[in-house]
Amino acid sequence: MLEVRNLYAGYGAVPVIEGVSLDVKPGEILLIGGENGAGKSTLMRAIAGFNKPTAGEVLLDGKPLQGMAPEQVAKSGLRLVLDGHRVFPELSVYDNLRMGVAARPSDDRAGFAQSVEEIYSVFPILKEKQKLYARDLSGGQQQMLALGQAFIAQPMVLLCDEPSMGLAQALLPSILAFLRKWAESGTAVVVVEQHLSVTAPYANRAMIIERGQVKFSCPASELDARLASSARQTAAAG
Repeated sequence: MLEVRNLYAGYGAVPVIEGVSLDVKPGEILLIGGENGAGKSTLMRAIAGFNKPTAGEVLLDGKPLQGMAPEQVAKSGLRLVLDGHRVFPELSVYDNLRMGVAARPSDDRAGFAQSVEEIYSVFPILKEKQKLYARDLSGGQQQMLALGQAFIAQPMVLLCDEPSMGLAQALLPSILAFLRKWAESGTAVVVVEQHLSVTAPYANRAMIIERGQVKFSCPASELDARLASSARQTAAAG
């Protein structure tokens, strides 16, 4: 289980997120939305160790992660898939998937071949192009590869920042369906996404961040109604 308690983080002396708390249990997908610049990506990076929090706690199964280097966080069982399809461009598709093995516990590498076949069954284009360099894939295919690499690592918690970034929106449902199936196997998943109406049906809960703080959280099935209510309240106050 991932728990974030009263987290503060930013860049240098510039605060970005202030007092954010959340929790995600195994088998759940938490959807995080908000306007550009609200602090969503900073939150993901702070949880994963790329930005050092200035206050608060990040706990994975009760063990603190804050202050750890990103590679230590990953080896502890938390994996961040960054926006922009961060793969190794000079490696083949297959070798990119092999890189995920490094994050597995040393006694849990035997299932690599089976995991690769699972990835290929969900994203058959990766099997078709497994010998090509990652740089030769389209943006959507690179996003699939980044998710595949994370799947190979078998983290307890997956953070996925803007999986639709640079994709044709038609590709997003297949990626979300993959994340839903992955969560159901016992992984806790956090998805930051702009396309809320497309993503919400695949999520259990939703949270909206505004100006670095949690505006509200709710069951994902209630997100549209809460957004509409919030918009009415803002219009009335203005």
